[in-house]
Parts: sequence; structure tokens; C-alpha cells
Amino acid sequence: MFFKGQRSHLLLCALSATIPPLLTSCAKKPAGPTNASPLQVEVTTVEKRDVTLYGDWVATLDGYVNAQIQPQVSGYMIKQDYREGSVVESGQVLFEIDPRPFQATLDQAEGQLAQARAQLALADINVKRDTPLAQAHAIAQSQLDNEVQQQASQGAAVRTAEANVEQAQLNLGFTRVHSLVTGIAGRAMTQVGNLVSQSTALTTVSQVNPIKVYFSISEQEYLGLSGRVKAGGKADLLNSGNAIPLELTLGNGSIYPYKGRIVFVDRQVNSQTGTIQIAGSFPNPQNLLRPGQFGRIKAETDVRHDALLIPQRAVNELQGSYQVAVVDSNNNVQIRSVALGPQLGSDLIITSGIKPNERVVTEGVSKLKDGMRVSPQSMTVAATAAQQKPEGR
Repeated sequence: MFFKGQRSHLLLCALSATIPPLLTSCAKKPAGPTNASPLQVEVTTVEKRDVTLYGDWVATLDGYVNAQIQPQVSGYMIKQDYREGSVVESGQVLFEIDPRPFQATLDQAEGQLAQARAQLALADINVKRDTPLAQAHAIAQSQLDNEVQQQASQGAAVRTAEANVEQAQLNLGFTRVHSLVTGIAGRAMTQVGNLVSQSTALTTVSQVNPIKVYFSISEQEYLGLSGRVKAGGKADLLNSGNAIPLELTLGNGSIYPYKGRIVFVDRQVNSQTGTIQIAGSFPNPQNLLRPGQFGRIKAETDVRHDALLIPQRAVNELQGSYQVAVVDSNNNVQIRSVALGPQLGSDLIITSGIKPNERVVTEGVSKLKDGMRVSPQSMTVAATAAQQKPEGR
């Protein structure tokens, strides 16, 4: 028994000598890094420069004059004298109405005029003959008075007959329906052989050179434009002339080569939309533009001097406020609230909250916190590194 106990004692002593070095070796195991490296962010410098602001509005084209052609007399149409869709000149005959009834009416009126003139001539003879006789008391004065009255009555009858002849001549002329403007004549709304009246629409002729372009701008844009033209010495927006040139983009994306000018400003602001209608006039010498086309109008609305610009993606919206992350000289992040101005392409004008030449973070602003240390990298360097990075890595 004593031998076994002594053996156990020796075994415990051996284990005690072995365990401490093992524990010591575990405690001396190298620890990992305690501080992570600064987050790498892409930054850009706040740019300060003069910028021109432009307005961009949807536009509808319409004829400068749209004349609806209607006859002034009733009758059967016997001829169409123009080609649909062609250019017609002012005074050109477009349609003809059967003139025979109107020619007969004119002949009758001329006959009545001749009869009235003959009656007037007889009355003149009677007055001329009986005037000296009445003075010599050879005839009663009352007889001469009746003849003078008859003379006046026949004179009035002649003037009435002359008016009837003139009206008959006009009606006969109205059987040839003319265009009152130079422009493009549309499709004929009635056919040869139809009975037409004064209420019948025959066609429409649109003056397209120049052509009008209608668009609506906001009340704020209207006030800005008005203030600008008045500062330039003009009375108002309507009389601004070429002070605000208009640029027209067509439906296929091409820019129309001619500039336009404002020729109409509506009398009121639309209370439902908060916009006011404007019309511009554009030269159209080749008749390329047609009524009913759509396009976009672009015009210079304002010039901002010493404006501060940053990329739009550098701004983070948070509960109705806007923030940017500014990196100071120690590469620490400062979260600032900013006030936004108008947008200029992919950039935004900042009216307060930042200073020129400061560095702002352009990506991942929402992940940064105030006071965080970062490793800034300019946008140019970041873009170059992205292009050189091999694909699939």
C-alpha cells in the first residue's frame, strides 16, 4: 500500500511540472490586430464656377394661323381646285360652287337697276320742266312739290337697286372659294356634288412659316424669366424679342437648326396646374414643322455666379433633409446638412453647408458616421483603378 501511494505521488509531481509550460505556451499565442484599417472612400472637390441654368418643357406645334375655309353662299360644289396637303397662296381658288343661280340673280338685279334709273330720269325731266312754270304761276305749286318728292323717291330706288346689284355680284364671286392665307391646305371635308352652306367646313389652311410652339412653364420660372428680361431693359416677357432664344428638340431627338422667340404669354396662371402658357415662333422655310407635332423647348432661365457644385450621388436624403459627408484635412468625416439649389445635369448646386475646394464623399454617404476616419481617394484615381482591374476578380 505504501508503495502504491508513493507511486501516485510521483505521478502527480510529474504532471504538475508539465502543465505550466503548456499553459504558458497558449498564453503567448500572437493576438490579431486590434484596429481595422480606415475605410477607403471616393471623394471629389467642391467646384466653384459660373453656371447657366436651362428650362426644359414639353411643347406642341400649331399653325401660326389656322384658317377654316367655309363658303359664304349655299349651293352645289362643282369643282375642287387645289391638291390636298399642298401649299396654297393667299387668294388662290380652292373650291367652286355652281354659279348659275347667282348669275341669274345678278341679271335680275341689274334689270331692276335699269328700270329704277329710267324712272329717276323721268322724274328729273318733270321737275326740270315744271319748275319755271310753277315760278310763273302757270301750274300749281303743289304739282311741282309732288314731282320733287317723286324725284327723291326714284333716287332712293336707284340706290337700293345699285346695292342689290352689288350684293348679287358679291354672291356670284363667293361661288369661288378663296384661301385668305398662304399655307398648307388640309384634307377636303366635302366632295364635289355635295350641297354646301355657310356652316359647311370645306378644309383648313395653316400658315406654318413661321410656326407657333406652345409650352407651359411654372409660376416660379415665369417670375424668374420676367425678372431677367426686365433687368435687361425689356418691358416684359412678351416684348423680350430675342433676349431669350428658344431651342426646339424634335421628336426624333434632333435639334431644330433655327432659334425661336416668345410671341405669346397667356393672361393668367392655370390655378389647377400652377403653370402659364407660352408660345414661341420659329422660322419654318422648308415646311418641315407641322401642326400637331410634339417636341421639347429649351431656354436659358438664369445665370448663377460662383455656384458650388457637387455630384448628385454625393447627397444623401434623410427624413426630408439633405446631408453630405465632408472629409477634413485629417481625413475625418464631417456629416453636414446642406441646402439644395437647381440641378445641372448630373450635378447639384449647393446653396449652403459646404465651401469651395472641400472634399465630399461621392459613394456610400449613408454608411459613414461623424468623426469616422477614412482613406479618401479622388474620383479620377478610382475610375482609373476600376478600368485597370482584371475582369472576374
